[in-house]
Amino acid sequence: MRAEGTGLDAQFQLPPRRISRILNDLAREAEGTITFEQIRQALGDRSFATLLVLFSCLNLLPFPPGSTLILGAPLLLLAVQMIVGRRTVWLPRFLLRRSVTAETFRRMSDRFAPRLEWIERFIRPRMWPSHRRTDRIVGLLVLVLAIATTLPVPFGNWFPALACALTGLALSERDGLLFAIAVIVSMLALTLFAALISAASLLANFLAG
Repeated sequence: MRAEGTGLDAQFQLPPRRISRILNDLAREAEGTITFEQIRQALGDRSFATLLVLFSCLNLLPFPPGSTLILGAPLLLLAVQMIVGRRTVWLPRFLLRRSVTAETFRRMSDRFAPRLEWIERFIRPRMWPSHRRTDRIVGLLVLVLAIATTLPVPFGNWFPALACALTGLALSERDGLLFAIAVIVSMLALTLFAALISAASLLANFLAG
């Protein structure tokens, strides 16, 4: 496995590994627990996009309430780094030491890899904006979605995480059509998120009164 080099343009230097294949390879080789540092090392020839998809998929799993406060943090970090124009991924040591069990990772791979394989059949470079600030604009969208994913709002995290995963897939191949779909899903997800917050606020005021 290659250890580093997760720059935004790495996937254009060599034929990129499909994200579904990366997940399957990691799941097959995982023993005991797998740390985020091991994941980052395994993704050495890929970009921010792959990590966006990976951490988004983790947030789609049915973990206990409040787990998104931990699992959503990497999405926030990735988004901020994209906005400021970093070309390589940086994660703090305490996050790199975080781990999930091999069983949990395999469950995630079994659940999402077939779906990713199906989506990847239709992804290709097309209609991607050529503006040099496009990646930063994508980062802004991811930041908003990451905040919604991280906040402990019951039933409000799943759709933002899904939108974030679609954004990462679009970025992985520079697929402008999929990105347009991801933007639409993002708008729907954020609308639902706002509605859930409003409903919770109204319920709290009703119970308090």
